[in-house]
This record gives sequence, C-alpha cells and structure tokens, in this order.
Amino acid sequence: MAGLTLRNVAKSYGNVEVIEDINLDIEDGEFVVFVGPSGCGKSTLLRMIAGLEEISGGNISIGDTVVNDVAPAKRGVAMVFQTYALYPHMTVYKNMGFGLKQAKMPKDQIDQRVRGAAEILEITPLLDRTPKALSGGQRQRVAIGRAIVREPEVFLFDEPLSNLDAALRVQTRIEIARLHERLGTTMIYVTHDQVEAMTLADKIVVLRGGNIEQVGSPIELYNHPKNMFVAQFIGSPKMNFFDQKEMENISSLKAPTSNCVVGMRPEHMIAVPQKKAMIMATPDLIENLGEYALVHCKTAAGTEFIAKSTQMDAFEKGKPVGLAAEPEQLHFFDKETEQAISG
Repeated sequence: MAGLTLRNVAKSYGNVEVIEDINLDIEDGEFVVFVGPSGCGKSTLLRMIAGLEEISGGNISIGDTVVNDVAPAKRGVAMVFQTYALYPHMTVYKNMGFGLKQAKMPKDQIDQRVRGAAEILEITPLLDRTPKALSGGQRQRVAIGRAIVREPEVFLFDEPLSNLDAALRVQTRIEIARLHERLGTTMIYVTHDQVEAMTLADKIVVLRGGNIEQVGSPIELYNHPKNMFVAQFIGSPKMNFFDQKEMENISSLKAPTSNCVVGMRPEHMIAVPQKKAMIMATPDLIENLGEYALVHCKTAAGTEFIAKSTQMDAFEKGKPVGLAAEPEQLHFFDKETEQAISG
C-alpha cells in the first residue's frame, strides 16, 4: 500500500488549461473522492495519476517514488472504469486473470488470486459464466475483481456506478465501502454525485475549473463550506441562499456585515409563526415523499428555494408561511467573493 503526493500538478491541451497547479496529499489507506461538476477536471486528474494522461507540469509521487515517467503498468495502480470493458468471449475467471496471464504469472498464482478476489466480491458461482450472462452489477463486480487480483498499492475508480440503476448503485456503493474496509488499500474515486462522495469518502476533494475548492472530511465540508460553490455542491437538496436584506429577525445574530449572503440548508428550515420568521415565502409545489416533504417556495423578492420538512401540516400551496433555522445553522458568505465569513 502507498499514499500519494501531488505537487504543482498541471495539465493543458495547447493553450487550454484543464488542471491548474494542484497540490494534494493522500495518506496511505485513505478513501479519497474527487467530486465536482462535469468538466471540472476530476477524471483528467485521475488519469494523470494512472499514467494514462501525461502531465504538463509538477510531480506525482506514489509512496516515495516520483512516477511522472513511469509506465502505467508499473505504477502499482489498478483502475476501474465507468464501462466494464470485459472481454465478451471470455469467462469471468479468464477476464479476471487475463492481465496476470499477460504478465506471465504462474497458473497456480493466477488461480489463487482470481478465486480469492471472487470470494471477496461473492462472485465465485459466476466464474464460469460469460459477461452476457451477468447483470450490470455483476459485471461491475467482475471489473473490480480484475483490479483486485493485481494487488495494487492504489485503486482508482472513474465513476464506476454511472451505468447502474438506482438500486444497484446503492448496493454496489456499499460493496465498495466494505471492500475498502476489508483491504485497507488507498482508493481514489471520481464521481459527480455528492451522495456517493458523502457516503464513501474519508476525505473529499471538491474541484471546479481545474482547481481545488476545498479538501476535508464529508462532515467538515457539510458544516463548514469555504465558499458558496462548495456549500451548494455538498448537500442534497442544495443549500439555499438569501440576500441578508430580505431576511427578518436576524439582527441579534450579529452578522459579519450588513450586506452579505445568508445560507440555510433545506433540512434546517422549520415552519414558525410570522413574528419569529427569518424568511416569509409562499409554497408553489409540495413534493410529499412520505417521511418528509420537499417544499418549493418563493419569497416576495422572487428568491426560489426548497425546504425539507417533516411538518407536513405546516405547508399549503399558495399560502404564505414563515421559516427559520437555528442561529448556529446559518452560514454567511461575502456577496462579492462568495467566500465564507464567520458570523
């Protein structure tokens, strides 16, 4: 096993910079998730670590070794892609052992590794099947097994759940979390899905436009986002933002400036009498999901937001309602820089 170090890592295609001066430390055995919107550079960064993309500047180290000029096969990494990329004419057993066979590993060692990985992933009964006889989730487990047999120092996952339906995504996500717990190997996982990031990661790296916006544990990013971008990207539904001027009953909170943006998470908003309200709004759509409702509201100033509430009887479409959150649950941001400021 090994950790990774990225120092001043950059990538450009001609005059177009897609990764700008990335500095990051990943500890041995950590599960790190790269998350961000489409086009932020997360998959490019992963491919640079794997050696599938040349870097334009800086150094990538795996353990104590700078691997800028090391071939992908010799970096001690194994990558699981979004597409399964299984050989259709080979059995599961042969798919998992193919890379080892190409490396001229003895047959008995190949057999030991393949069967060991199959046991970990609970796919031993599938070893004699071909990919066409497998479900999507089973195929992805075979792809993961193909990586496990290499016994890499670092696992790389590039949006491995994107092709699965909702139920399989949850199941396979749990299996990957258990796999990390069992193997204890360093894992780097790329996704645009913040729910995957929050549930899997020891550490999340939020990327935007080729830059790191914030690095921290899931709970740290949720409770203490450094800027409005991270605040909205981490959490579902996303954080609501209000101009401080349209809010009521917050003068006693000693907001850092008289002209900032106030953030309130949907799950922290509760219905209150008007005299205690921080925001007055009118619901225009109520999604009742059983254990809670997503209440889509609009203020008199035209600000649209969502409240996530279990107070089913407190909301009625078209009827104004007062909403508030506990003072310690409010977030304040500079209107110009969008950076977080202390309250």
